[in-house]
Amino acid sequence: MVVAAAVLFSTGGAVIKACTLSGWQVASFRSGIAFLAVLAMVPTARRGWTRRTFAVGVAYAATMVLYVLANKLTTAANTIFLQDTAPMYVLLLGPWLLGEHIRRRDLPFMVSMAAGMALFFVSSGPVFATAPDPLTGNILGVAAGVCWALTIMGLRWLGRASDGSHGASAGAVACGNLIAFAATLPLAIPVHGGTSLDWGLISFLGVVQIGVAYVLLTRGVRSVPALEASLLLLFEPVLNPIWAWIIQGEHPGPWALLGGAVILGATATKTWADSRRS
Repeated sequence: MVVAAAVLFSTGGAVIKACTLSGWQVASFRSGIAFLAVLAMVPTARRGWTRRTFAVGVAYAATMVLYVLANKLTTAANTIFLQDTAPMYVLLLGPWLLGEHIRRRDLPFMVSMAAGMALFFVSSGPVFATAPDPLTGNILGVAAGVCWALTIMGLRWLGRASDGSHGASAGAVACGNLIAFAATLPLAIPVHGGTSLDWGLISFLGVVQIGVAYVLLTRGVRSVPALEASLLLLFEPVLNPIWAWIIQGEHPGPWALLGGAVILGATATKTWADSRRS
């Protein structure tokens, strides 16, 4: 289930690029459908919303929108790798937002992540029809990583205030999608030229790539050790650029590939090391 969730998550970049609707339209309609899908598939997402739920939902909504906009401007590889620098921001912001201080052993990881991210800006990378403005897209990818870090910390914050069930996180996911839909809708309408294929892709993104993947992940992690789940989820950033290469012919530049390798390697190493210490 965890692997299946990672595979479904990984299709986001290629499918977003395959849709001819604008970034704002994809972001809005994708989240609107995802909101309904999560409510239908996860009953606990329908109740218990609090001010904390809305606060975390805002961070999650920003992540969703920035991810779509970045994918429309830069390669799928750059977008997912830059978003996956989120653990670095969690460590940086943790002392102020969660009271969790940086440990000395975390410093090599932070340096590695920063170096990996910097490699994406050595060169803006090749320009494709599906990646017309790599530099702006890379900047949005960094912003998505910051917002994803805030979402991760927000979910931990919700977990401390709840009974430990996944209902609080499900509510935040549903709420975030609702906020993303409503906030971007004025920029998404009117719609001109949308085809049946476009609406099919949007439906796939909302129902399957977000809704079904979320259900598989929450069920799968109940029976999988945290280390194994974290490493299995690395299938997402590995597969994401492969789908874009197969479908759109995108191939990230050498600096982006090196930066992605550094980010994935640092994440896997830290996950393994923290698990052994635990």
